[in-house]
Amino acid sequence: MMFFKRGRYSGYLRPISYAIDLFIIQVMAYYLFFSLSINFNFLFFTTAVWIFMSLKSNFYEIYRYTQVVKIFSLIGKQMGLFVLVVFAFFGFYNQFSIHTNTVFKYVIYTFLLITASKLTIYYLLKKYRTVLGGNYRNTVIIGKNKKTEQLEKFFKDNPEYGYQLQKVFDLRGDEKVEIEDCFEFIQKNEVDEIYSSVAELTNREILMLIDFADNNLKILKFLPDNKEIYTKKLEFDYYGYLPILSLRKIPIQEPFNLFIKRVFDIFISLFVIVGVLSWLTPILAILIKLDSKGPVFFKQKRNGLDYEEFFCYKFRSMKPNPVADLYQVTKGDERITRIGKFLRKTSIDELPQFINVLKGDMSVVGPRPHMVSHTHMYAERIDKFMVRHFIKPGITGLAQVSGYRGEVETDDDIINRVRLDIFYLENWSLLLDLKIVFQTVYNALKGEDKAY
Repeated sequence: MMFFKRGRYSGYLRPISYAIDLFIIQVMAYYLFFSLSINFNFLFFTTAVWIFMSLKSNFYEIYRYTQVVKIFSLIGKQMGLFVLVVFAFFGFYNQFSIHTNTVFKYVIYTFLLITASKLTIYYLLKKYRTVLGGNYRNTVIIGKNKKTEQLEKFFKDNPEYGYQLQKVFDLRGDEKVEIEDCFEFIQKNEVDEIYSSVAELTNREILMLIDFADNNLKILKFLPDNKEIYTKKLEFDYYGYLPILSLRKIPIQEPFNLFIKRVFDIFISLFVIVGVLSWLTPILAILIKLDSKGPVFFKQKRNGLDYEEFFCYKFRSMKPNPVADLYQVTKGDERITRIGKFLRKTSIDELPQFINVLKGDMSVVGPRPHMVSHTHMYAERIDKFMVRHFIKPGITGLAQVSGYRGEVETDDDIINRVRLDIFYLENWSLLLDLKIVFQTVYNALKGEDKAY
């Protein structure tokens, strides 16, 4: 029995790597340049430029399948750029009169330590996966040919990458299975990632496989050839020397982006909880209690990241009723209280969800979570509905600020929500989050037709 769960890296791993490298950069400068004192101009300049350079050069884009030669290539590129940065600083602040040899000595020592740190983390993660069995991913391969045999050998010969191959399915040979049998096995055995050779699938099977992966929260990757799969936006990687295509890139899943989004969520949620809810909650509690019997807060099970259930909090805006978890609110709904109409119209009833954000169940921006009963219904009826569960749900989202909030009146409403949610998760950026937040505040102040 495995003590460690399967899964991705911690979202804190990459920020920790940044912190270690920046610590090395500043400590070496402390000893070699500034006579054991801190120069804040150097600290701020090198920190800002280092982060910018790293993002542009993908210096921290290292994954379980990244080769050591790629790491050294990144280090060499970063070192060359950093030499120019340090010389630029001392060219501008020429009062320090630092000798050229000292600058080169600083860069070499700094990058020797950064290299040692980077390789230590890289190999410790490999040992963590090999010896302790942590951070692993259950995989299957669909299709059998020379390329899939190479991939199978790669998984078996390289346990340090953390891929645990469960089964290889042959769709054409003596042990032929139907693709539906593959789906059944994947569901029963909690498979995380599906690898398939495009050459072994018909176009119909490719579409079935894509739909299955999207609707069941499975990561799908292809061994490439010249079929129609190339018409999609794909991410290209190498496992050893074997090219692999990923069906969908989700920027929020990158550790650094995950860290940035989490910091953003914590900052906004603390601001709202301390600055607004701390004084508004007692006032609303009195008004809600005076208006109708029942609790101040309403909690309801919703589906979040990876389809996990959680309790979503709101200020109660309806009279207690037995069908609250089954039926959406409609225009003129008699269940809504007098104070509830105001709360829903202004979206103030959603403010307790910032507690969900602080807890980590939700994000400030993301796909809106649905009632569990509705999630089950839409998952069966609406294609790719489950894709939105690859990321945390949000208090607001791109779909909501684009006119698709509130009651789902027709299938077109939910289809457009899913379309916009998928666009958001594939094109996330912090600027997009900020834009959605400002648009949400503007819409709340202006008032929306579907806010009832």
